[in-house]
Amino acid sequence: MTAQTTDFSLTPEELAAFHRDGFAGPFTLYEPEEIAQEWGRTRLELLDRSHAVYRDEAAVSGGNNIANYDRHLDHRFLARHITRPEIVDRVAGILGPDVLCWRTEFFPKNPGDEGTDWHQADTFANASGTPQILWPGESRFGGTITVWCAFSEATVDMGCLQFIPGTHESMNYDETKRMHYAPERNASVVKDGVRRGFFGYDYRELQIDPDFKPDESKAVSMEMRAGQFIVFWSTLMHASHPHAGTSKQMRMGYAARYVPTSVRVYPGTQVIEEYGGTVGLDRYGAVLVCGEDRYGHNTLAAHTTRGVPFQRRSRPAGR
Repeated sequence: MTAQTTDFSLTPEELAAFHRDGFAGPFTLYEPEEIAQEWGRTRLELLDRSHAVYRDEAAVSGGNNIANYDRHLDHRFLARHITRPEIVDRVAGILGPDVLCWRTEFFPKNPGDEGTDWHQADTFANASGTPQILWPGESRFGGTITVWCAFSEATVDMGCLQFIPGTHESMNYDETKRMHYAPERNASVVKDGVRRGFFGYDYRELQIDPDFKPDESKAVSMEMRAGQFIVFWSTLMHASHPHAGTSKQMRMGYAARYVPTSVRVYPGTQVIEEYGGTVGLDRYGAVLVCGEDRYGHNTLAAHTTRGVPFQRRSRPAGR
């Protein structure tokens, strides 16, 4: 097997901009025709849940998206995707040489759907009250690096992401509070003239300052061609536009979340509880995508449930 010598790390200028703004990109991973073909095939294959890590539908109450987390653990294309050097090199340049992918999830937006509300995520404890990731020591807060890839075109009219640059260094929300799942009330709420929701929750329940409002005058819209991806801190204020319905195509985003191996994933819990559903972690494993695990905090997946080995990325010499 020929060693990979190309280094896709952020340039010094890109890295400085990332630390200032909290995001970098978009970068091209697939050409539009390539991702259209790959995603067209993959979305049909994902209907087969017999090897999915959360395959027991009876254990998933509410019939929601939590059942479709972590499909990289049973699907070849998604397993390759999270280990692509174009992604891993950039993430490792931010987090350091030893990196885990601890979760993947799909973010579909159909014509007419509301926009996703402004939010930040540090420990991801907001839905269940239990931290899903914990950084070591005296870290003020941590978060995760999210790599959000457009599996279809993502324009403003189709509901692309929005960021407020530079907001990743301070949290406006208290994740030790508990949000209440009420899709009948929170699915689509008009906020400052925009239809927004948060998967059945109202993120305002977590505000530290009850009068806080994101400064949308500073927001930037992250339009992407199909096959492009963006890298950002989960603690960055982010949202998405509504899907205006001018296009009949679904906007599909695929998010992979990365942390250093020093971070504890799902500490002290055997379940994921979100969006009105609960799934067990008995078949779950984080994926070591780069370097080594010197801590042993977390259960690791050596390969997908269909026997596809994960390709760990080594850092190029001298980096």
